[in-house]
Amino acid sequence: MKPTREPLRPRKSVVQVSFPGRGGALAYYNDQFDLKVGDRVYVEGKLEGQLGYVSAVNYNFNIKLSEYKRVIALVDTHVHGQLYIAGSHFLTFDPYVIPAAQVTTWFKASAADNEEYASGSDGTSFHLDSLQEMHVSNAIAERGHNYYMENRVRYLCLNGTKGYAIVEGTQPYTVEFEYENGEIRNLLCDCFCSYPCKHEVAAMLQLRESLAVIEERYSEAYAQSGYFAAISKGTLFSFAIDGNDGGSITL
Repeated sequence: MKPTREPLRPRKSVVQVSFPGRGGALAYYNDQFDLKVGDRVYVEGKLEGQLGYVSAVNYNFNIKLSEYKRVIALVDTHVHGQLYIAGSHFLTFDPYVIPAAQVTTWFKASAADNEEYASGSDGTSFHLDSLQEMHVSNAIAERGHNYYMENRVRYLCLNGTKGYAIVEGTQPYTVEFEYENGEIRNLLCDCFCSYPCKHEVAAMLQLRESLAVIEERYSEAYAQSGYFAAISKGTLFSFAIDGNDGGSITL
């Protein structure tokens, strides 16, 4: 079971939030969290959905609330548990160490309650050892291979037969699939291409590599849980280690 942290009481503040690729920082009102410098957050307003980080916190203020947008989410970057080295990624066989729901918020805001989605599947499948059965063009296959080699598959997990991955493209995209007895079914990417895409190719290559490493080194641990998650080393260090002054990782 994942260790639980005592929730911190909200402490009202006006914080400066910086966003990658944008110069300077913007001020936001916070009354939901006890924010510290370095915290990753999401805000309301024009930059809603973009991940920012707190660069300054001011507890001494007197403001007109109508003139300020608010901080609406604090990203949980704390990781506790055992991780195994697997090339460019770390592996865990404990579903509570780096669950998909937590890691997803490192890259994108949670969907709004009123957001509606629709999906479908044509039931096609292919063998993971025969990716040519995906019927992608040579250009897409090459781009997908480049994404894989560049470690753009930031996160991948397989829980029973259900698979999920986060692939960094022009923005982070999520890939979902089913895997059983070497067969891939219902492969979907939320980049909404109407054909197999480079993000899916990259995810399949990472899945194949991860399963090969597991079979060679960690087959017993995987057999016991029926679950694994792989996270790129750069992602783990960027979010769970850099800027954090607590927590622990066992390697």
